[in-house]
Amino acid sequence: MILSFERVGALLDEMAEEFPPEFFEGLNGGIILEPQAMKDPDFPDDELYFMGEYCRDMLGNHINIYYGSFAALAELEDWTQEDWADELHTTLAHELTHHVEGRAGVRDLEVKDEAQMEGFRERFEKE
Repeated sequence: MILSFERVGALLDEMAEEFPPEFFEGLNGGIILEPQAMKDPDFPDDELYFMGEYCRDMLGNHINIYYGSFAALAELEDWTQEDWADELHTTLAHELTHHVEGRAGVRDLEVKDEAQMEGFRERFEKE
């Protein structure tokens, strides 16, 4: 099942309201639902998608959620609406954790993500 861009935006809005307001302090660019898929350039097409990313740049702090990545995986894995909700919530919570850790000067999740990506790369190279 592929949910519409608008439906995914509404789900993200609803989910964001479930988190404490303190999590959003300093997130001056908000949560942006981007229409494109974001593939990892180190892997062949459809092998690895980025679902979201926390961005800190000269314009401030924001979270990008990549609708196209969700839609691609939903199609490949035949997601239900519950799968969409679970994956969106997991990704939003993950990116908010990057934001909160960044404000606290901590990089624990970033280090964990880097190790996980290295593991993916090692497994991919062996195949």
